[in-house]
Amino acid sequence: MPTDAAERVVSLDFVRGIAVLGILFANITALAQPYTAYYWPPALVGGMTPGDQAVWVFQFVFVDGKFRGLFTLLFGAGIALFLERARARGEGTGLQLRRLGWLLVFGLIHYFLIWRGDILTLYAVWGMIALLAAGLPATNLLAAGLTTYVFGQLAIAALMGRSWLATISSSMQARMSPEELAAIAQAPDTMLADAQREAAFYAQTSWPEIASDTIANRTGELVQELLMVGPTETLGLLFMGMALYRMGFFTGAVDAATLRRWGWIGFLGGAALSLPAALWVVAGEFELYRTLFVFNGLSGVMQLPMMLGLAALLVAWAPTVARSGLGSRFVAAGRLAFSNYVGTSLVMVALFQGWGLGLFGRFHRVELLAFVLGGWVVMLLWSKWWLDRFRYGPLEWLWRCLTYGRQVPLRR
Repeated sequence: MPTDAAERVVSLDFVRGIAVLGILFANITALAQPYTAYYWPPALVGGMTPGDQAVWVFQFVFVDGKFRGLFTLLFGAGIALFLERARARGEGTGLQLRRLGWLLVFGLIHYFLIWRGDILTLYAVWGMIALLAAGLPATNLLAAGLTTYVFGQLAIAALMGRSWLATISSSMQARMSPEELAAIAQAPDTMLADAQREAAFYAQTSWPEIASDTIANRTGELVQELLMVGPTETLGLLFMGMALYRMGFFTGAVDAATLRRWGWIGFLGGAALSLPAALWVVAGEFELYRTLFVFNGLSGVMQLPMMLGLAALLVAWAPTVARSGLGSRFVAAGRLAFSNYVGTSLVMVALFQGWGLGLFGRFHRVELLAFVLGGWVVMLLWSKWWLDRFRYGPLEWLWRCLTYGRQVPLRR
């Protein structure tokens, strides 16, 4: 039988609720502006304002990568929890593989038919690979996760750093062909032109045309993400989440004082590492290759302590906060994280893309915070209302039915 409300781990749901709200904050720019503007503010329609710079710095330090990473940790913990309960009922890994197989279907639908900023496909594919290590001792699994993540992020940082050095090192430039030098010099203008075309396309085009374009022209981006982000970030975080669950991190094995102490050390330490890097980008007036080096390279290494620190703090606060009125709404949002994640994408593309209200490219980062706040309010209100009447969220219920091969009860 699927897990019911009485068997759920409240700390996981509480942290997952915070994470799914944070992901909207991270994604809003890519939902409402050209995808490039997510990491490079000069690509914003209408150009970059001082407010855009300030919000970019805040997001880089406190949001970008942190909540996605937190969500990935929790997905890994969910894999371990599901396996634990399936094995207690005499099931093997087959049920988990079927569960991840259906998640892959959901992820591909989300990517190609709703919005290409999908993470479900990554979770499904690399979750299946993570199952190969599920039998390792928890400490070994944690070590494997840390090693995979750190070395993966260092490799990405080295790759992005090489591109940045090519723009400032005369010795490297001397070894490059004229074509390579020309491509580096033309890249900012090329990316700006691509962003303008993307803005015009998404603001005016129908849903079938957008879906057709994604299928025809964006499939390679999905494959690249699976091959680049999966082994360097997703897999390591899944290992860590599985290990932390088995070590009792989410279920009270670590006392609250210890969680708070190390949580603040990680959170503040990560912020202290990230802020100078963000200000260095601002000082360089968001030069393209410097921005890419920091946002897509250095950030992965710097965000790990903040990610783990945030997880520790939220787990420490969960037993108390989850019993409050507002805290119970975060728990509800976490129990409906799948529906909230996909539902948020659907609502936001309906607001911004041409087949909906066509607001794409009209709002800058500061103005988009109002849409984030509105999305948070809706998630916190509807999640509790829904769970007062139903056992699972709509997509959670459908996923369970498909996983177990039969219709499970929905209404309370």
